[in-house]
Amino acid sequence: MGSHTDPTEPLDPSAPLPAPVTEAGRAGLEAILARPGKAVIALDFDGTLAPIVPDPEQARAHPDAVPALAALAPKVAAVTVITGRPAEVAVRHGGFAGVPGLDHLVVLGHYGAERWDADSGEVGAPAPHPGVAAVRAELPGLLERAGAARGVRVEDKGRSVAVHTRRAADPQAAFEALRAPLTDLAARHGLIVEPGRMVLELRPPGMDKGVALLDHVRATGAAAVLYAGDDLGDLPAFAAVDTLRADGVPGLLVCSGSDEVTELRERADLVVDGPAGVVGLLRALAARLG
Repeated sequence: MGSHTDPTEPLDPSAPLPAPVTEAGRAGLEAILARPGKAVIALDFDGTLAPIVPDPEQARAHPDAVPALAALAPKVAAVTVITGRPAEVAVRHGGFAGVPGLDHLVVLGHYGAERWDADSGEVGAPAPHPGVAAVRAELPGLLERAGAARGVRVEDKGRSVAVHTRRAADPQAAFEALRAPLTDLAARHGLIVEPGRMVLELRPPGMDKGVALLDHVRATGAAAVLYAGDDLGDLPAFAAVDTLRADGVPGLLVCSGSDEVTELRERADLVVDGPAGVVGLLRALAARLG
């Protein structure tokens, strides 16, 4: 797997850090700066580290994302990517393998059902839910009956199946038309539907980014956490940070802003301009930590 090269521009310790707009967010940032060695930096992949593109298979991390992560990772307790994608796919599309400075990066794929560790390069995971295979077999017929097959793309993630409507003639109309039948299909096979930005994902219940983040932060013994995301699937992770705050662990909620999803923007302590803004935040944080 390839990796990005380091940018020629050095980190600027005088570069301003974006200011959180909430008191809780300011407390979270201050805690990260005060004790970086006890801080977890957790990030979504698509829409946060990688721009959203019409074909998910063409998604790649922002060119400066890996260098920014590599600059920050040695200065904090952990850098973790939490994604609905298979862990191996996120690693490949992110260019995370074999990068100096990212030796201890962890990628939690399939909402935490899979774990890839940079130091071993291996993925650990339980057996897939049997309902995924049943849904995979029934989906083509359902899409044909719904008159929604044209322009709709099915992404087989192995442990889940995602139906993308971004390439349909009317993406939002296709999304709304498929939501109920896909929810029924998922329920018949013991799965749930996770809506996102022009995508409906059918996946097993009981695991989400919030569960994955809570388990990881507690296992790490972190004293502060930053979580950055862009989509509805990141709301459970935002809720997990609220839970950690209630337990005395300060946190900073970052929204990788878009015009498609407003819920995260309304909940966030800090909104940045998409993946480029996330990279800028990571670089400024790394520079501030010296």
